[in-house]
Amino acid sequence: MNPLRVLFLCTGNSCRSQMAEGWAHHLKPGVVEAYSAGIETHGLNPHAVSVMAEQGVDISGQESQHVDELAHVDIDVVVTVCDRAAESCPVFPGTTRVVHRPFDDPPRLAATASSEAEGLEHYRRVRDEIRTFVDSLPQAVSGG
Repeated sequence: MNPLRVLFLCTGNSCRSQMAEGWAHHLKPGVVEAYSAGIETHGLNPHAVSVMAEQGVDISGQESQHVDELAHVDIDVVVTVCDRAAESCPVFPGTTRVVHRPFDDPPRLAATASSEAEGLEHYRRVRDEIRTFVDSLPQAVSGG
């Protein structure tokens, strides 16, 4: 059976979609073929890299990509992980399904934290929420 090709789409492909791709590679090899991209590119968020490394998942080699860079990949499911990406999601050809599963924006939340340690707690919470979602794949995105 072929793995489910999942694109995690976010605004800047710097944090949430990158964490989701990392979790999919770590938790679902052979089950999910994961990609991440953004409707813009903002580089890889160092705090996302750090909190994923705490869980033994190295995303430091991943790159921030624009969704157009994946036009050659036949995606089965696009998971928009932020509201802006859902609102600006491009149209995908054929039978590609789009599922909206928003997660809070760690950089935005961390910006109001009183310390870097407190800010990292937002990243950790969202990281763990994304892990739970990715762990439920492919069932979480099956059906109509």
